[in-house]
Amino acid sequence: MAKSVNDAFEEFNNNFVNLDSEETIKARKSRDWLFDNLENFPSQIDDFPRLFEGMHNKYGSFARNTKIRPLDDIDLILTFSGDGSTYTTFSYGTSYNIHVPSKATNLRKLCNDGGVLNSIKLVNKLVSSLNGIEHYKSAEIHRRQEAATLSLSSYDWTFDIVPAFHTDTDYYLIPDGSGGWKATDPRVDQNLVTTCNQNYNGKILQIIRTLKYWNSRALMPTIPSYLFEIIIINYFNSQDEISKWIDINLKNFWYHLSSKIYGSVNDPKKFQGDINTLSYDEKSKVSEKSKSTYEKAVEALRIEIDEKDSRKSIDKWREIFGNDFPKYS
Repeated sequence: MAKSVNDAFEEFNNNFVNLDSEETIKARKSRDWLFDNLENFPSQIDDFPRLFEGMHNKYGSFARNTKIRPLDDIDLILTFSGDGSTYTTFSYGTSYNIHVPSKATNLRKLCNDGGVLNSIKLVNKLVSSLNGIEHYKSAEIHRRQEAATLSLSSYDWTFDIVPAFHTDTDYYLIPDGSGGWKATDPRVDQNLVTTCNQNYNGKILQIIRTLKYWNSRALMPTIPSYLFEIIIINYFNSQDEISKWIDINLKNFWYHLSSKIYGSVNDPKKFQGDINTLSYDEKSKVSEKSKSTYEKAVEALRIEIDEKDSRKSIDKWREIFGNDFPKYS
């Protein structure tokens, strides 16, 4: 229940969009505790490969503070020491082989013929190692594409643990889901979001989260979360200044999205090229929804500013965000 549009957005974001603060603190502690345990694996687990201390990484939307409710997964990169391994590239960014020397005995056991490291075997080694730890014996643990997934009954979220190698050119190689390796660097994404947020007085993180809520519930094809974040960041980075009011910023973004969704969106890490892989039909539906949402936002602002009717304006915002958006009181 709210008296003003601004109050309504604050209540909506706190109660339905943003992660619960106490749950976030608990999740961060559990993530750090897990990291501590993983770092002990080489001394506890037979044949577990050596780790690269200091190069592990917290990544994904939870690490970037752009995660919305519910908190369902937390992503970790566990970085291994190459122990003299080398890599070759078949397609820059998307296809790599890692060649393991015979002296790296534990890694060598996870190779195909010829000493080529199999990423599926390394993920499976991580899965079996988690099963061997007393605290995790009752957990659900399995391999999902490029990650070892750990789900404990005491938490509502799962951990996706991605094995990685840090290269001499300062990016990471992670599993591609098919036994090979692909390149990434989550630090680029983190810096992109952090810098944009700082440049606009700390307003961007909330805008991203509120827009993600809309994206997940609007009657249109859902824009992949990472792609959507990059579109949002690119838009605000192109603005000389933004409004201090979230509703105006949302309205302006929807107008931008209605046309931008048709364009290419380059991977900021410069590995994947255009990451906008939506079909033309999907893009058209997103564009139509963005236009109609923009028009409703324009009307909501007109009612609030010109008619000075907060009740009607809030009702119009409820048409955009649904019944979770608070009613006027």
